[in-house]
Amino acid sequence: MRVVVVGGGIGGLALGAGLRRGGHEVAVFDRDADVAATGGYHITLDERAQSALRRLVAPEVVRRLLASASALRLRERDVLWDYRGRVLGHGPDLSGSASIDVDRITLRTLLADAVGQDLHLGRVVVGVGADEGGGPQVNFADGTSVSADLVVGADGTHSVVARHLAAAPTNRPAGIIGFSGRTRRSALTGAEQLRLGTRSTMGIGPRGAALYVGFLDPVGNAALDAPELSMSVTTGPTYIWGAMFPESARTDALRELRGAALRTALLDRFRSHRWAGHTLEVIARADPDSVAAFRFNAASTRAADLAPWAAGRITALGDAVHATPPTAGMGAGAAIQDAADLLAHLDTFTDTTTTIPEVIGRYEAQVRQRGAEVLSAAMKTVRLILATDSTLGALATTALCPLVAAATRLRRQPATG
Repeated sequence: MRVVVVGGGIGGLALGAGLRRGGHEVAVFDRDADVAATGGYHITLDERAQSALRRLVAPEVVRRLLASASALRLRERDVLWDYRGRVLGHGPDLSGSASIDVDRITLRTLLADAVGQDLHLGRVVVGVGADEGGGPQVNFADGTSVSADLVVGADGTHSVVARHLAAAPTNRPAGIIGFSGRTRRSALTGAEQLRLGTRSTMGIGPRGAALYVGFLDPVGNAALDAPELSMSVTTGPTYIWGAMFPESARTDALRELRGAALRTALLDRFRSHRWAGHTLEVIARADPDSVAAFRFNAASTRAADLAPWAAGRITALGDAVHATPPTAGMGAGAAIQDAADLLAHLDTFTDTTTTIPEVIGRYEAQVRQRGAEVLSAAMKTVRLILATDSTLGALATTALCPLVAAATRLRRQPATG
């Protein structure tokens, strides 16, 4: 079977690697000329995503991944702060967690190496259709085309393939604009290093302002102690943060800025919402070249709304089907699981006992359920942030935060007597 994969993100490369390892004829096409030219800074892979990856790539690739990743089990418990830096609550104990964090560039490079010569960079897909024999065909911007037995759209939120299948967009803006950056832990004051700690944190405030700060240390907190295998682009303790504001004309104006100008504008925006100065240090001391903006898009949280097309010889995976905001840290992992499931179904295919549409139909049923799960988790945080962006929500946030913080302090005080 010849499979053409449109899109060389995490899901597309994972599928390409699995197909190649399984002996299928595969070609992966991506518009980027360089696999390191990717947005986003780090992703979380839970136990399910890692298990799926082990079904797609060779054991030595998994070992390189673990040697290049930061283990959540070695982190402190996550913390929820308010906009003044007061503790509102704590996350679960991570000591038993099998999850890892890894740089997106690192994982994409590992998977691209696994795909090898079957990855074709700098190829822009402009449409899909049918060839003279009625089979699926992929059309490129340079006027050329390729045919296949199966076409898989792994081309993300703005998927050309999924839009063709659904005859409409498969997701819409979630109402939030995100801004991300990287800050070395050593760049912060000692007091702020102590407050943030070796954990991930989330800060919330009135009017939809929120700040996630993720901790990544693939050296000191390596999931596998094998430095000779590490490919991580992060070489020391680093905070990778994401600022969030409700979508508006004022927020959209920030998307036109870059570098230090964007960093300064973000600080001014948080200050206008009365965030404490020390909570913004991680932004103020970020590498200005790392600061970037992106829109949150989301598909429906209802499984029945996902992949709303009849199963055939063109399908899709990952964000092309279930575009997921980054607020749950599950999007890339879900795409890898999609890829593993698709490969498993294709391996059951025989020309005499079943058809490709029947195989794809079973695969898409799984994708709908998984997509609804990850979207429901991600949208809980999105809705919480947006709930503070009203007069009533802002007043409630301002009034309740100190009360919740006081109650949290009391609960954590040791008993005396």
